[in-house]
Amino acid sequence: MKFTEEHEWLRPEGDVVVVGITAHATTQLGDIVFVELPEVGAIVAKDDEVVVIESVKAASDIMAPLDGEIVEVNTALAENPALANEASGDAGWFFKIRPSNPSQMDAYMDEAAYNAMIA
Repeated sequence: MKFTEEHEWLRPEGDVVVVGITAHATTQLGDIVFVELPEVGAIVAKDDEVVVIESVKAASDIMAPLDGEIVEVNTALAENPALANEASGDAGWFFKIRPSNPSQMDAYMDEAAYNAMIA
């Protein structure tokens, strides 16, 4: 698993990467009340805005961490945005992307480095 400085986690599963936000991010955002997910089949570039989140504290965007195709979104999250708070590292994932350049993962932090960053 890898982590971005923007508090996203990336978990490889076969030829796709599952993307969500960390528990630290959900704590900072407060209760998440709305999530707008990307369309399946969308071709995105790294740093494209792909998800909109609204919480009781702020609205935020999630950027695509990799170039690639969105192959699945978490419809349960769109129906129940609180999943992002309740299970940020598991059932609260946002989307799955099939990276066109998997080596982009190499630029991100491992868990130890991420934990050091937020400490």
